[in-house]
Amino acid sequence: MSAAQMLYPLQAQVVEVIHESTTIFTLRLKLLDDAARTQYRFRPGQFNMLYLFGVGEVPISIVSDPEDEQLIDHTIRIVGRVTAGLAQLQPGDQLGLRGPFGTGWPLLQAEQRDLVIITGGLGCAPVVAAINFALKRREKFGHICVVQGVKHSNDLIWGDMYARWRQLPDVQVLLAADQAGQGWPFHQGRITELLDQLQADLPAAVAMVCGPEGLMLAAANQLIAQGQPPGQIFLSLERNMQCAVGHCGHCQFGADFICHHGPIFSYPDIAPRLCVEGV
Repeated sequence: MSAAQMLYPLQAQVVEVIHESTTIFTLRLKLLDDAARTQYRFRPGQFNMLYLFGVGEVPISIVSDPEDEQLIDHTIRIVGRVTAGLAQLQPGDQLGLRGPFGTGWPLLQAEQRDLVIITGGLGCAPVVAAINFALKRREKFGHICVVQGVKHSNDLIWGDMYARWRQLPDVQVLLAADQAGQGWPFHQGRITELLDQLQADLPAAVAMVCGPEGLMLAAANQLIAQGQPPGQIFLSLERNMQCAVGHCGHCQFGADFICHHGPIFSYPDIAPRLCVEGV
């Protein structure tokens, strides 16, 4: 995209709204300008700024496949004024879209390797595009391990999708909930308690980790203890991103701006700053 298209929102139309849970929904969007739609390209792990006219703008991960040239999907949790407004949109409504921004997951580096994908909470949204990308290009990747954790079992979204993944060859899906409701058939406890079950070749695998910083730090340290090189672990960080081009400073993380230098970082590059107050 051009610099102007990153600074000023393009018009997008809601094609479909999918209600994933009472507080989480997916917007399927189509850019209205034919030239912009043809030019728009993203990498799994990047995000867009979605602008609700007269209300505000928020950064949202892209969850669709990069080769879908028509629709751009975003999964959103209702956490504030803008996301609550986005939740009221219906098919045919319009909003603004800037992007894509940020770095993507290292999928080229991961080719012909096992993938370990660890997520917590709605942390699955930034990596679901990478998972689907690998599954649609199965011959390019080795064994795929997906570990998803939620605070309460009722918080799990995309249950049907996880069930489909579990049935695929060379795909391992491990699910955990800190608090398990009645009938929860999976692990109760922290997702780090599941990492010793990984079927991946960790010394050669690439890990993609998303979620609260404490969880990511704990998961990365355990992967390293189990033999994974730190340089093959990548984390997706979150901060208050407002401009998305590294100008406003709201998402500064030490010497980096999450919107510009991230949100995907190699673990060794940021390990000393994780979970440090004020950074």
